[in-house]
Amino acid sequence: MKNLLVLLVLLFIVTACSNEPEQSIETTQPIENEVEETPPVEEEEEEVKVEIDPYIAPFSGERSKEQFTSRPVIVTYNNHPKARPQSGIASADIVYEMVAEGNITRILALFQSELPEKMGPVRSARDYFINITKGLDAFYVAHGYSPEALQMLRNGVVDNINGMQYDGTLFRRSSDRVAPHNSYITDDHVIEGMEKVNARTEIEKLPGISFYESEQELSTGEPATLIDVRYGVNEDFHHVYSYDTITQQYNRSSGGIVTIDKESSEDVLLANVLFFEVVHQTIDSVGRQQLDLTSGGTAYLFQSGVMKKIEWQQLDGILTPMDNGQPVKLVPGKSWIHLVKSIDQMVTFTP
Repeated sequence: MKNLLVLLVLLFIVTACSNEPEQSIETTQPIENEVEETPPVEEEEEEVKVEIDPYIAPFSGERSKEQFTSRPVIVTYNNHPKARPQSGIASADIVYEMVAEGNITRILALFQSELPEKMGPVRSARDYFINITKGLDAFYVAHGYSPEALQMLRNGVVDNINGMQYDGTLFRRSSDRVAPHNSYITDDHVIEGMEKVNARTEIEKLPGISFYESEQELSTGEPATLIDVRYGVNEDFHHVYSYDTITQQYNRSSGGIVTIDKESSEDVLLANVLFFEVVHQTIDSVGRQQLDLTSGGTAYLFQSGVMKKIEWQQLDGILTPMDNGQPVKLVPGKSWIHLVKSIDQMVTFTP
């Protein structure tokens, strides 16, 4: 009986405890392993605007903040091995190379976007040099002339100064070379010469050359990174162009020697190399040539490591590369144009 009483008491205590209300426990501590993440703040991308220089050099396609207003100047350069390296040649927007007599070439260097401090050695004029200069409406600088060129200069076909009249004044002889490989002219003397003959100094005639605005525009062609051109068998007039994929320019060498500017020691770098096949005719016993600059013909265009076979025509006096009846676009930069007698025999290239 006593045991039963104890059991009833214990049962009553347990029941009473189970009926007490449950107390909740509040805590300010975070639950373990539960981390509240702050959503990332997305930054607005700023629009980067690239300012493009507004003015384009008419003969090189390169851009500048300044307008190109100067009249182009063409200088006849001596290209004999004894005249190399030449001064100021790396500043030329366009260089025309062609024979003067036999297979000896001379150079017409066109300066418009910049006029270097020193140019030369300067050499004599030919009638077809003058015709090219006239078409480009340039001021012409030469030292000497063929009989045909002399008559044209006397007739005022182009505004010009010549070392035959200004030797020792506007034209100066260097002491490190011998005549006829040592006649030079400076930029100041070119400007002074223009004033002496009352020549216009501002550009009036634009060449109508078109340039690519982006790499996406470039036309396709046959891969060609190495170009050979030979004027006869003389290695001194064997020129090689090599395309550099890093600089995207062509280096040049003559007779195995890299073409550099004597004043700056910089390599001559080119964006475009062109070859125009032109009819040649020997006109005297000295081997002077007559070049047909009006009939047009086959041409090769090398740019961006590729080659394209095109044509050339004379448009408004200017020798113009053409494709399907339209002027071709050039890559902005400097150009070297060869006039050759037989393009298939004189020009070769490899990928």
